Amino acid sequence: MPTVNVINQIVINRPIEQVARYAAHPDSAPDWYQNIVSVEWKTSGELDQGTKIDFVTRFLGKRVIHTYEIYDYIPGQHLFMKTDQGLFPMETRYTWVATHSNGTKMTLQNMGKPKGLISVFRPLIRYIINRQNKMDLKNLKSILESP
Repeated sequence: MPTVNVINQIVINRPIEQVARYAAHPDSAPDWYQNIVSVEWKTSGELDQGTKIDFVTRFLGKRVIHTYEIYDYIPGQHLFMKTDQGLFPMETRYTWVATHSNGTKMTLQNMGKPKGLISVFRPLIRYIINRQNKMDLKNLKSILESP
């Protein structure tokens, strides 16, 4: 059972196919995720169950790699991926639902269970993830809604 579970949503005024295709593709992640520097495919460049992707970030001046594996993907509906690495194994879920105005409600959920001493900081971790997810979703909205 996860001890950190953060859910954020945003409505993007673009069709679901456009939002889901862009948001799901790992190569787009550095454009809208503030903390992702680059992406490296560990398996073929196809989004499918079992695909592994390295998301490269910078933390305290160091290059940090999080290898995620896609475990469930239905184009235009959802993408679920997880990493078991480090002190904070995490699952990330994207879901997309069409709105009545031809827009898309996107949900971004991060959940996990911090290990060891870092588990003491669960409330702070939850706060940081929540704040970052809100900013990242706003970035995504801005990119997709720009002319």
